[in-house]
Amino acid sequence: MKSIQRRLSLGLAGVLLAIGLVLAQGSLWLFDRSLRSYLQDGLQDETQTLLSALVRGPVGVQLDEQRLSAAFQRPYSGLYFRIDFAGQTWRSRSLWDRELSPMAEPGLQQALGEGPQGQLWLIYRADYQRFGQQITIHVARDYTPVLDSFRRVQRIVLGLGLAALVLILLFQRLIVSRSLRPLERVRQQIMQLQQGQRSQLDQQVPQELEPLVAQINHLLTHTEATLKRSRNALGNLGHALKTPLAVLVSLASREELRQLPELQASLHSQLQQIEQRVARELGRARLAGEALPGAHFDCAVELPELFATLRMIHGHHLQLDWQAAAGLRLPWDREDLLELLGNLLDNACKWADSQVRLELERVAAGYLIRIEDDGPGIDAEQREEVLDRGSRLDEQVAGHGLGLGIVRDIVDAWGGQLQLGESALGGLAVSIELPARSP
Repeated sequence: MKSIQRRLSLGLAGVLLAIGLVLAQGSLWLFDRSLRSYLQDGLQDETQTLLSALVRGPVGVQLDEQRLSAAFQRPYSGLYFRIDFAGQTWRSRSLWDRELSPMAEPGLQQALGEGPQGQLWLIYRADYQRFGQQITIHVARDYTPVLDSFRRVQRIVLGLGLAALVLILLFQRLIVSRSLRPLERVRQQIMQLQQGQRSQLDQQVPQELEPLVAQINHLLTHTEATLKRSRNALGNLGHALKTPLAVLVSLASREELRQLPELQASLHSQLQQIEQRVARELGRARLAGEALPGAHFDCAVELPELFATLRMIHGHHLQLDWQAAAGLRLPWDREDLLELLGNLLDNACKWADSQVRLELERVAAGYLIRIEDDGPGIDAEQREEVLDRGSRLDEQVAGHGLGLGIVRDIVDAWGGQLQLGESALGGLAVSIELPARSP
C-alpha cells in the first residue's frame, strides 16, 4: 500500500509540477508580450515627438532640444535616442559615451540590446520622410526593471506553487490513505488466512470490493472442499489397498511356496516394496494437494495435547519436555506437523531410557525443530547411511524403529533439511530446519 501511495504521490507531484511550470511560464510569456506591445506604443510616440523636434534653422535642419523629454538629457536615465538624417547623426545626451547601434529592420526589435551599467534595452526603429529626406529614428528604453519584476514574480509564484503542491500532496495522501484502508484490511485478512487464523474474508467491505471478496471466499470454500475430498479419497484408497496387499502377503507365506524359498523371498520383498511405495506416494500426493493454508500449528495449543497422548501411550516413567517461544506458530498445515512430530516423538519415546525433549524456535533462516532422547542413539557411520539410503531408508533402519520415510517426505516437500546427530542427553538428536515462509 505504501508503494501505491508513493507512486500516486510522485505521479501527482510530477503532473502538477509540469502543469504549474507550463502555466507560470506561459503566463509570464503572455505578460511579457503584452507589456512589450504596450511599451512599443510609447516608444512610437517618442519617435513622433523627436520627429516634431526637427525644425529648420539658420544652418539647416536642427533638433529643438526644448521639445525633448528631460530623460533624454540625463546620463544613463533609461531613455535614449538616435536620429540619422542626411548623413548626420544626433544622439541623446543620456547615452553619454555609449553608442546606440542602428537596427536593420523598422519596428520593435525582438532581441534586447545591451546598454550601460548592465541595462538591457527595448529598441524601436521608425522611418519617416521629412524635408524631402529619409529620417531614421531609434528610441531605446531600459527594460531591466521589468525583467527584475518578472524574476520577483517568478520567485513568488514558485514559492506559492510549491506551498500549494505540498498542501495538495498532503491532502492527496490523506485521501488515498483513507481510500486504500479497506484494501489494507483485506491484505491483513489474507495474511491471517495464510497463517491459519481465519477461513474466510469479512464481507463488510466497500461496494467496489464486494465482488473481489465474494470471489475469494467462493474460491476458498471450493478449494477447501476439493482438498477435503482429495484427502478423504487418498485415505480411502490407502485403506482399500491394505487388504489386497495383506492377502497377497498371506498367500506368499503359504506352504506350497516354502518349497520354492527363492520365489517366496522375492514375493515378500516385492510386496513390501509395493506397500512402502504406495504409502509414500499417497503421502506425497496428500502433501502436494495442500493448495490453501489450513489450520496452522499453534505450539501452545497443540503440543500439550500431543505430549499428553504420548504419556498415555508410553507411560509416565518418561520425562517429556517441550520448549517453544510464547505465541510461536509454524506456518504449515497442522495435520502434517502433527504427523511429523508424532512420528519422531513416538520413536524417541520408544528408544529413550527416561527423557525426551522437544525444542522449537524461530531462527534467521526460518524454523528449527530439535528432538532429543537419552536412548542408545545411532553411531555416526550409521547416521550417514540412514540419510544416504534414499527411498529404501525405512528398510535399512527397520530394526531401529525410526520410521523416517514420511518425515523425510514432509520435510522435502517444505524445502527443509533433516539431520541426525548426537544428543546432549546421550541419545539421538533429530534436527529439522524449515525455511521461512513469506506472508
